[in-house]
Amino acid sequence: MNPNMAPAKKILVVEDDPAIRTLLHRFLAKHGYQIESASDGKTGMALFEQFAPDLAILDVNLPDALGFNLCQEMRRRTNVFVVILSERVKTEDKITGFSMGADDYCTKPFDLDELRYRVNAIIGRERDRHSENRCLTFGPLVIDAMRCEVHFNDRPIRLTALEFKLLYFLASHCGEVLSREEIKKAVWGYQEGDVGDERVVDVHIGQIRRKVELTPTQPKFIHTDRGFGYRFEAPLAVRDRN
Repeated sequence: MNPNMAPAKKILVVEDDPAIRTLLHRFLAKHGYQIESASDGKTGMALFEQFAPDLAILDVNLPDALGFNLCQEMRRRTNVFVVILSERVKTEDKITGFSMGADDYCTKPFDLDELRYRVNAIIGRERDRHSENRCLTFGPLVIDAMRCEVHFNDRPIRLTALEFKLLYFLASHCGEVLSREEIKKAVWGYQEGDVGDERVVDVHIGQIRRKVELTPTQPKFIHTDRGFGYRFEAPLAVRDRN
């Protein structure tokens, strides 16, 4: 290997269907990724510890576990990216996946090239890296981009890396109304016209509000501009002091 080349990104596939598992393994390996795969949750978690993947693709219905629970456990341990792969197409299932820390949710049957695009876009985010390593302070809310930490009233707030990136993006554009398309492009890497669940932004905004707002149904920081998008605002008390 050329010493100046970055090592190939590592992907773990946990899928009980042998045909799909083999197809994903061969397809992603052909496109330059290091791949390990497992057919059940127990083997998947063992490989997760040994392989330390950059991204995991998890089927939901495994013989010994739910992919949702694997996602939550993996995200508890590391900042791994997670893509849920499932036959479940209901909105509540997608919400469950995102609430467990998933970065994307793909339904079966799926197109291999679309999946590869999603994987490329997610890994390309370089989790925990930001072009501007600023510390943003809005009264009791402190968003530290250098450390990827959020505190409210000096209490640490646990966010997933994707939630942190979304919150930081909104806060760094304080006072601006940002459309869902602008947010998806900046945070998810989607371009105009790309396939993507329209509710993905709403779901993650809801998760963040539950963590950083004292009353999520009456937010002080993240406001909804119906028909337009979302707007981050410093509370009046904070603006009056500036």
